[in-house]
Amino acid sequence: MPLYAAVLDATAVGPGSSVLDLGCGTGLFARAAADRGASVTGIDTDPVAVALAAAEVPEGTFAVRNAQDPPLGPFDVVAAVQVLMHVADPGAVLAAATRSGAAVAVTVWGRERECDVRAFGEALAPWLGPRRPPSEPPQVTEPDRLRTLAERAGLVVERLDEVLCPFDYADEDEVLGSLFESALGRAVGRRAGPAAVRSAVLQRLAPYRTPTGGYRLQNLFRVLVARPEEPG
Repeated sequence: MPLYAAVLDATAVGPGSSVLDLGCGTGLFARAAADRGASVTGIDTDPVAVALAAAEVPEGTFAVRNAQDPPLGPFDVVAAVQVLMHVADPGAVLAAATRSGAAVAVTVWGRERECDVRAFGEALAPWLGPRRPPSEPPQVTEPDRLRTLAERAGLVVERLDEVLCPFDYADEDEVLGSLFESALGRAVGRRAGPAAVRSAVLQRLAPYRTPTGGYRLQNLFRVLVARPEEPG
């Protein structure tokens, strides 16, 4: 995945590097790091995901653990790949990462308008609840908000890059399958019926159809790389 490569390139991960993967999920980023010769440790709160990660990267070390309470290391790189949007206190996760690593790498989605996957939400909008009120604080997908959170956690931001990643689907079944595999897709399917959801989604995704009958959605991600402030 281009996003994983961008993180590993930006932090110069290679043979002998030690990497801590916060919210490791099923181990896909950890696998990419290990394939570059890194020593990988991963943590996640989901025991099933941790077991899958351990199978994906048998040479790594994985444990059920909260991202706010990581092993101290020290690690050359602490990575939080697509994690901050899913935790209650992203600042606390960043502060914990600051204590564990010489470099911290974080990725987030781009703004809604920068990601074609918004088309799924637009298709499902008639069956979804009210959108987030504009009075709520900015989300971590806002680059200024992400930078501020990192700085408040004691990090000095070195770079904030943009990475464009295509999501490719071979045909209608694959694009709809990815939706109905999600909790949101299943919930809306139960409420509206699969046929109605199928029709709405395919109509909204028509502009993204490829000449071969598949679909390509371009999505922007941001990669922040930072290092802990020097004492004093």
